[in-house]
Amino acid sequence: MKTLKHENKANIKPAVICLFGPQGSGKGTQAKILSKKLNLPHISTGDIFRAAIAGQTELGRQVEKIINSGQLVSDELTFNLLRERVAESDCGRGFILDGYPRTVPQADMLAGVAEVNKVLEIRVSDKESLKRLINRRQCPRCGAIYNLYTAPKPKTDELCDCCQVKLIQRDDDTEEAVKKRLARYHQEAKPLLDYYQDKVIAINGEQSIEQVAEDISKNVMPIS
Repeated sequence: MKTLKHENKANIKPAVICLFGPQGSGKGTQAKILSKKLNLPHISTGDIFRAAIAGQTELGRQVEKIINSGQLVSDELTFNLLRERVAESDCGRGFILDGYPRTVPQADMLAGVAEVNKVLEIRVSDKESLKRLINRRQCPRCGAIYNLYTAPKPKTDELCDCCQVKLIQRDDDTEEAVKKRLARYHQEAKPLLDYYQDKVIAINGEQSIEQVAEDISKNVMPIS
């Protein structure tokens, strides 16, 4: 498998940063903040899937069929979509991966097209993750996400700020479902963290969003 190459007049090696963390750790939020600071694209598999489905590409149609059937998208198909995305011109200086790779085989595939510079592990306890997730609510109309634990709303006014409809709890945010997801994360994360070894930087995720972002910035700037 050939390494991905971008036209780069300054001959600057692309910066690739991976964010790991259990459900509720805030890695998606931090990836967006870091993306703006470094002016690098933030890439998640969920976004890639949605874009491919919306664009009705050949791979997108395959993903849509698999998701609609309730199955998991294979490592190979996920990687093929990722490879297409990171080959785009905006990834020439690098990119930020949110929650990918999830397994060692995926990490091996990624190594064939890009070298990961740093892995940020946002650490929160299972107790904290559980509190955050079982208190997460979503607007059934616009999809906006709220959290009654980190940003409480009056019990009589648990409504979407935009749509003014009652917020709902997603099926995968129940206590039983969250515990299963956390167990799976830990099972998958340990081999990955061992795989990346010296590239892993631990970040305390049980702080304010602003403090976590500051700690991340201290550890990734400058990127090397």
